[in-house]
Amino acid sequence: MKAKFLLLGMVFLLAIACKDNPNGREKTIDVGSETTEKNHTLKGTWELVGFYNYKDNVVVDSFSNNTISKQVKMYTDSKVMWCKLFKTDSIEFFGYGSYKNDNESLTEVLDFGSAFMNEVIKEKQEFNFALEISEDRFEQIELDEDGNKIYSENYERIE
Repeated sequence: MKAKFLLLGMVFLLAIACKDNPNGREKTIDVGSETTEKNHTLKGTWELVGFYNYKDNVVVDSFSNNTISKQVKMYTDSKVMWCKLFKTDSIEFFGYGSYKNDNESLTEVLDFGSAFMNEVIKEKQEFNFALEISEDRFEQIELDEDGNKIYSENYERIE
């Protein structure tokens, strides 16, 4: 009989100890969320870390950016600004505008930029890319007219 009360008491204590929701409402846990693709955001500050060259949609060459230049992109909810510093030259490169994206594509529409970029913007203001994004990394991928991957800029989140 003592064992029965002891066992019942332990079950009661275990039930009380496991209850961590003081307001009495049950918590729902979504066990299927691991299979659902998470929407990642571009909002934040990113540094260009490298490039990929593609052939037949497969990476055939990659190289780091740290010896060539330093480039940072910043995204807010709707605006983008990027700047680039060439380590061997004093030419300024920057651009500012708006952007839209989903987990598969990125469109940047530049309003203005450095002297060089303003010349580019006169000819082409909208830039479209395929997008591969995770929480702390993204690749903006240039596609040819048939939708094949040509080249990508690869960024890592720094803030």
